[in-house]
Amino acid sequence: MAILKFSASAVAAQIAHARACKTFLPNWNGPVDRPALILIVGNGVHLRSNGIDGTTTRILTTEQADPSFAFADGMNPFRDTDWMAQRRMAFRDLTGQFYTDILDDVQVLIDRGRGAIRLATDGHSIRVFVRRASDYLIGGTYEVPSGLGGTFRVILKDACDTFAIVQNCGNCEDFDVMQPYRVPLDALMELDDRRVA
Repeated sequence: MAILKFSASAVAAQIAHARACKTFLPNWNGPVDRPALILIVGNGVHLRSNGIDGTTTRILTTEQADPSFAFADGMNPFRDTDWMAQRRMAFRDLTGQFYTDILDDVQVLIDRGRGAIRLATDGHSIRVFVRRASDYLIGGTYEVPSGLGGTFRVILKDACDTFAIVQNCGNCEDFDVMQPYRVPLDALMELDDRRVA
């Protein structure tokens, strides 16, 4: 899982563009009849309008991207020298376009005055992520996906708006002696949160 952070004003411009258009880029299932945001993973990582207004008729993923698109922090090829490494950390070798259903949720956050929009993605699903590091209790106990199909119980050591540093605690001895490690912030689950890991 990765958390992507975007400028709310740049995303708002893409939403306004989508809403101003009458025709839209098709998705994998065929024609689309309403505004949406598309996440592009290719030459950087960015959100763009699905609207067609005569200036473009296709999506650019591996060719030159448009600097007016809403680029994820750290993944802008016009500004970030290590954008490719950041993209690879978030998506491995996955590239392409992902139609999303987040436009209305993102608009609510923009209307509430949020300066940044954060999306959580596991490479296949994309959702708006509204929690912040300050929402979590340092020293609190959480669960995180183990990568083995289950979860580890962990103590939160530190957190920023994208990642948390955790230490295994309350599992078997072999796992509990592991050094603290980093997980995406949205991987932290309250102990009574029964999301599928």
